[in-house]
Amino acid sequence: MQTQIKNHWEHIYNTKQPNQVSWTQEMPSISINFVKQLQIPKDAAIIDVGGGDSKFVDYLLAKGYTNVSVLDISEAAINRAKARLGDKALNVNWIVSDILAFNPALQYDLWHDRAAFHFQTENSSISKYIDIVNKSVTGKVIIGTFSVDGPTKCSGLEIKQYEEISLKNEFENAQFKNIECKRDDHITPSGSVQNFIFCAFEKMAS
Repeated sequence: MQTQIKNHWEHIYNTKQPNQVSWTQEMPSISINFVKQLQIPKDAAIIDVGGGDSKFVDYLLAKGYTNVSVLDISEAAINRAKARLGDKALNVNWIVSDILAFNPALQYDLWHDRAAFHFQTENSSISKYIDIVNKSVTGKVIIGTFSVDGPTKCSGLEIKQYEEISLKNEFENAQFKNIECKRDDHITPSGSVQNFIFCAFEKMAS
């Protein structure tokens, strides 16, 4: 099953340009605003999960962040981001992995995920994802998913919608304190609207 999912995403990134996929953002404003609000230090260990060829990493590098990792299941997506960044890509730790198979080599001060968590639709995979976050994070978490007013699928795959209370419950049950949640209307390259819910959390002392 995981091989099929990887093949799916490799095909997407090998055959479609950024203006042909719904998730493309020229400026990931809500994620950037959360980073500012949370006052993430410039030397913080940051991972962007499911980052693909997102421009969130561009922003982090431009603002002087020095310890940034980007994880994606698709090597083609990461290669596209590397090509876009040129020499700046040398300042990023690139990780090609299914998130559920990820075994972090370090702990992170910030875990950022826009639109990867919602692909976990089974209770077992949701629990495994959150367990990995719990073991990997010492600081903050930013999670963005489709809301209950958003799409039910992405790129032909089923997703799990969330509302504020259900997203908070998943992480608060795993020792993360909610800081804030926000709704966001993402305008796709084709002009349609996708409603997201973003929540920021902080790891509680054990």
